[in-house]
Amino acid sequence: MSRYDDLVAEALTRVKEIMPWDLSRLLASGGKPVLLDVREPAEFALLRIPGSVNAPRGILEQSCEWDYDETVPLLAAGRESDIVVICRSGKRSALAADVMQRMGFAGVISLKTGVRGWNDYEQPLVNANGDALDADAADALLAPRLRPEQHKPKMP
Repeated sequence: MSRYDDLVAEALTRVKEIMPWDLSRLLASGGKPVLLDVREPAEFALLRIPGSVNAPRGILEQSCEWDYDETVPLLAAGRESDIVVICRSGKRSALAADVMQRMGFAGVISLKTGVRGWNDYEQPLVNANGDALDADAADALLAPRLRPEQHKPKMP
């Protein structure tokens, strides 16, 4: 039986990753990859990398195809585009990049460490209104919010 981390590790055998500082340099040098954030809409609304688009992982496949309610034209027409897939920590983005590669996307890579690593590298983040967030405010929004029942039970 595979667990979540096993699935991520397997995907990473097929998916290329980029570090936040490499993405920052790419953007600063004029590179224009599609920044695809696969987090849930509520997460995306809290904070995001400026210029990123949201297609949640749960509807990613439909977002990448024409003729669906969820179609994102930029993705459906972008199988040859350079795409950096983003999530909070780099795990969902690895899984999403793996699926996109299987769907024929040639230039897809995952942002290692995700938005958290981007913020740790003190790169710009904005909220839904486009207002800049400082690193401390972003840290608070990115902190895990596990409820007690979500923790692994302790064995007696």
